[in-house]
Amino acid sequence: MKLYGIKACDTCRKALKTLQAAGRDVTFVDVRDTPLSAEKLAEFHDALGDDMLNTRSTTWRGLTDADRARAPMDLLAEHPTLMKRPVIEADRLYLGWKKDVQDALL
Repeated sequence: MKLYGIKACDTCRKALKTLQAAGRDVTFVDVRDTPLSAEKLAEFHDALGDDMLNTRSTTWRGLTDADRARAPMDLLAEHPTLMKRPVIEADRLYLGWKKDVQDALL
């Protein structure tokens, strides 16, 4: 299982800690340190759609209107912190750390 996020994200840290405490073997991938490849980003986008674009983030608020109008894939490639977090790659892809994801993975 891989958990994609950023080190500074409280939700990512909580998800990682909870999964590890439950005995799951989890590899953490910081998308700032190791940006997603174009192929991996396309895979995520195909499975999760535009929902993976975090339009409530500080990064989003700092973008110009012209930048916001760009394709989500281009924005995510340029600004990895625009990705909603965490993305968990297990039997399928999961987005976020809400109750439904926790129930499926724990």
